[in-house]
Amino acid sequence: MSKNGQSLKDTLRSAFATGTILISLAIAFLIYYYVLGNPVNFEGGNPDGHPIPGNYLAMVYKGGMIVPLLITLIIVLFTFTIERALTLRKANGTGAANVFVANLQNFLKNNQIDQAIASCDKQKGSIGNVMKAGLVKYKELQSDTRLDKDQKLVSLQKEFEEATALELPMMSRNLVILSTIASISVLIGLIGTVLGMIRAFAALAQAGAPDALALATGISEALINTAFGITGSTLAIIFYNYFSTKIDGMTYKIDEAGFSLTQTFAAQAK
Repeated sequence: MSKNGQSLKDTLRSAFATGTILISLAIAFLIYYYVLGNPVNFEGGNPDGHPIPGNYLAMVYKGGMIVPLLITLIIVLFTFTIERALTLRKANGTGAANVFVANLQNFLKNNQIDQAIASCDKQKGSIGNVMKAGLVKYKELQSDTRLDKDQKLVSLQKEFEEATALELPMMSRNLVILSTIASISVLIGLIGTVLGMIRAFAALAQAGAPDALALATGISEALINTAFGITGSTLAIIFYNYFSTKIDGMTYKIDEAGFSLTQTFAAQAK
C-alpha cells in the first residue's frame, strides 16, 4: 500500500472517531432534553418540579447537565465495542485459528508451499495475511542463489515482522478510546456528584426551613451521576479486557505460525 493510500485511511479513521463522538454528544443532549426531560415525566408537567413517583426517566434527568456527558460516553462505548467486535471477527478469519495453524504446519513439514498459500487465502484473516506474506517470501528465497542461508533467514524474519506490524495496529485501533472511557467515566461522574452535594448543602443552608426541592434535586444529582460514572467505567473495563485478550490470542497464533515457518526454512534451506 502506498504512503498516500495509508495516509488517507488514517485520516478517514480519525474522522470516523471524531464524528462518532460529536454525533453521540448530540444524541445524548436530545435524549436528555426530549426523553428524560419530557414534561409528562414530572408532576404538574414541570421538569423543574418533582418527578412522578416511580418515573426513572425523570429521576435520571435530575442528575443535571453532567448526565448528557455520561450518556455520550456510554453511546461512544457501545459504538466502538460493536466496531471492535466486527473488526476482530474479520481479523480472526474463517474457521478455527488452531486448526489453520496446525494445517499450515503440516503443509510446511511436507514442503507444500503452494497449498499453504492457498490455505491462507481461504482463511481471510490477519493470521492468514501475515503467513501469506511470509510464505511468498519463503518460496522466493528457496530459488534464490545469491544469498546464503543466514541471509535468507534474516530476510524471511524481516518480511514476517513487517507483515505483522501492518496487521497489529488494525486489531488494536480504537482500544485507547475504551481505556480512556474506563478512566474518565468515573471522574466525570464524581464531578456531577460533587456538584449535586454542593446543591444539597446549599439547600440545607437556607435561612429558616431548608429548600426540600433543592435538597432532593441535589441528592439525586449526586447519586445518579455516581451510578452513571461507575456503570460506564465498569463496562469499558470489561470490554477493553475482553478485546485485549482476543488480540493477545491472535498475536500468539501469529507468532506460533511464524516460528514454524522460520524453523522449517532453517531446517530445509541450503
